[in-house]
Amino acid sequence: MIEWSDEDLMIRDAVRGWIDAEVRPNLDALESGDLPPYDLLRDLYKTFGMDELARSSFRARGRDEERPPRGANAAMTMIPVIELCRVAPGLVAAMGVGLGLAAGTIMKRGTPEQRERWALPLLTMEKIGAWAITEPDSGSDAFGGMRSTARKVGDEYVINGGKTFITNGPYADTIVFYAKLDDGSDPRDREILTFVLDRGMPGLEQSKPLRKMGLHSSPTGELFLTDVRAGADRLLAAGEGGGKASAKQNFVTERAGVAAMALGVIEECLRLSVEYARTRELWGQRIGDFQLIQLKLATMEVARLNVQNLVFRHIEMQRAGRAPTLAEASAMKLYAAQAASEVAQEAVQLFGGNGYMSEYRVEQLARDARSFQIYAGTDEIQVTHIARDLLSR
Repeated sequence: MIEWSDEDLMIRDAVRGWIDAEVRPNLDALESGDLPPYDLLRDLYKTFGMDELARSSFRARGRDEERPPRGANAAMTMIPVIELCRVAPGLVAAMGVGLGLAAGTIMKRGTPEQRERWALPLLTMEKIGAWAITEPDSGSDAFGGMRSTARKVGDEYVINGGKTFITNGPYADTIVFYAKLDDGSDPRDREILTFVLDRGMPGLEQSKPLRKMGLHSSPTGELFLTDVRAGADRLLAAGEGGGKASAKQNFVTERAGVAAMALGVIEECLRLSVEYARTRELWGQRIGDFQLIQLKLATMEVARLNVQNLVFRHIEMQRAGRAPTLAEASAMKLYAAQAASEVAQEAVQLFGGNGYMSEYRVEQLARDARSFQIYAGTDEIQVTHIARDLLSR
């Protein structure tokens, strides 16, 4: 795949038109936190029939199937991500966690009944999902440093602990929650269990949205669990590798998806920068005639081409029925996240003082792009996963 097909471009233009009509006018409200993103995302799903598509796909392939059929239109999943990230990357973070991580985990590890009960409403955006693994003291040591516990009491589990930096945490209806089995063994060696929790369960507290540097259109919060009782029907199957393997599968999905998010930011920063270079004048000529400005624009275009090729490769892999390895997904994320952040910072520099003002959108995009190098694993973690793969060959 070297370019978008005519059908892809038609989808892109339709999605772009919806974004211009529905998202851009609400951008200030999204950025201030006054408008949670979920009604907009539901409208996107209904407008393009994505809710019915998800429902029919769920029924057609059977509740026992974990992934879409080979050859599905992978571009259709990528194009909305790219286009939304041109305007409000936080919307994609909010949508992706509910669909790719929360629903994805249940689809991979859940029974047919669990998928029907919890995954389907997430896949159709009827409900909002959160994926809770990060804790205040664990950071990149997500498994070893995990302190949340689940103690078996009769036919139930009693869960205690807290999570932080949880996308959709304040508003989530369904929460995929990771905890260690409290069996008296060394805490770092304990089995990781995965539960599905619902808003309103006794002992479950969801915080208000946290204030953060960027991605303001994606609510982030904390979860506090005090003696939350979960029956066996809420425990997802461990499968091969247990809860750790389940989480790592999701890391692959999340990290590969960052390339599409980065592409949207890069494309919009480049578009805004070219437009500004054509119209802004200094010393009697447009700044686009200055070689240093041309260098910035050329560097942005090189980054756009490279990240676009990563996205195209990922689409082709999906069409072939192949998922990237953890190392491949980490490499995609590492490069794309750094490229997006660098392009956005160069766009701010190109705009000069105007670029530092929120009135000029490169300011927001620069803040949002910075998050790509932190969530779903920091740059340093990506390097570790790539290098370990190389050294193990």
